[in-house]
Amino acid sequence: MSKTKGTIYGIIAAISYGTNPLGALSLYQEGIHVNSVLFYRYALAALVILMILFAKKESLKINKLELKIVSLLGLLFASSSLTLFTSFHYMDAGIASTLLFVYPIMVAVLMAVFFKEKISATTILSIALALTGISLLSNGGDGETLNLTGVILVLISSLTYAIYIVIINQSAIKMSVFKLTFYVLVFCVLTTVTYSLFGGGEPIQWLTTSSSWGYVWMLAIVPTVISLITMTLAVNSIGSTPTAIMGALEPLTAVIIGVSIFGEQLTINLVLGIFIILVSVILIIAGKSISFKFIQEIVHKGSTNLTEK
Repeated sequence: MSKTKGTIYGIIAAISYGTNPLGALSLYQEGIHVNSVLFYRYALAALVILMILFAKKESLKINKLELKIVSLLGLLFASSSLTLFTSFHYMDAGIASTLLFVYPIMVAVLMAVFFKEKISATTILSIALALTGISLLSNGGDGETLNLTGVILVLISSLTYAIYIVIINQSAIKMSVFKLTFYVLVFCVLTTVTYSLFGGGEPIQWLTTSSSWGYVWMLAIVPTVISLITMTLAVNSIGSTPTAIMGALEPLTAVIIGVSIFGEQLTINLVLGIFIILVSVILIIAGKSISFKFIQEIVHKGSTNLTEK
């Protein structure tokens, strides 16, 4: 597989995942609650991946350790989606999706605290930039301060997703991406149903219009199945770091959808805040690819040239 194809797959993965607000907000406008949106998204995506597993004739057997890990991953992923989708009721989807994209910084902190990974100068710079960008986003698209509940929900979503990533990286689980994703989605469905019945969430609604079925299928196929498959293809072709860097297109896609389709306002503060956050995340994801020493050399050369002039 050529690097060009891998790059294209990475772009498709990021853009497709960034379409979450399109399906979610459209369903909200039709009166569908968060629990129902996520239930159909997970269930239909699991069905599609199950069909892929059958086509590949892959066994669905898992051992007790794998069952414990995928159940925890399902709980974390469902919690992340539930809090993110709920935050869309409190703030613009573009801002929520951008705040969510600080999860790589949380991953770095978790790895440093629990697995003794050294925090580099690049990581510290990334955290400082992210905090700066978030402070700029504190003024919403309408110029008013962001709702505190919405911010807390997004930060919880980002943290649970960061823990999800750390567990995948550190666990000893060994199974194909399709099999892993299928079981994670199954436990996402179970978590959503349990929360709906016993956690105070809204009951699962039956979809009665063709448009609502169209939107839930879009959520299941585009930001779930397509994103997962193309992400895997991209990682296998060009590596995890370049693919992750392309993930910066996710919040940008959400912002474009929010502004162009749902009439969310785009201010200078939002543009600058989004840019700074994306720079911070690119720095933390690139890690070894973009060294702080290299940045220092550029600054040193620039100052030397100025002195000579």
